[in-house]
Amino acid sequence: MTTSQQDGTMIDKQAQFDLLKEIADSEQKKPWPAGHYAKTLFKKHDFRIVLITMEKAAKMKEHHADGTISVQVLKGQINLNVNGHPHDLRVGNLFTLAASIRHDVEAVEDSAFLLTISWPSDEELAAMKHRGYGT
Repeated sequence: MTTSQQDGTMIDKQAQFDLLKEIADSEQKKPWPAGHYAKTLFKKHDFRIVLITMEKAAKMKEHHADGTISVQVLKGQINLNVNGHPHDLRVGNLFTLAASIRHDVEAVEDSAFLLTISWPSDEELAAMKHRGYGT
């Protein structure tokens, strides 16, 4: 059992998650208005882990992250499109992307993936020409 604040910020110095249970819990929250559901599992000032579950054909419009990311598919299949180049990701695939690169995601089938973000410091964020995750 881990202790966290409402926004997912961890209080404990270690954490463990049952990802299959987390996926099943997210399924219980349907219907998802946008066809997908995100839950921050772990949050610190420099690091985030988000579980994202998506229904077949759901799309996340083009966006970017201000930090380096990884996407690890746990269930189903997604297409991650980067600069017009599609990347077909299936269970067991891991994909990394440098900071600030615009991309979109589409679920080929009911899917779940872990999004890990190496969050920049406040100074690094302030120095960026653009600000804000997903803008």
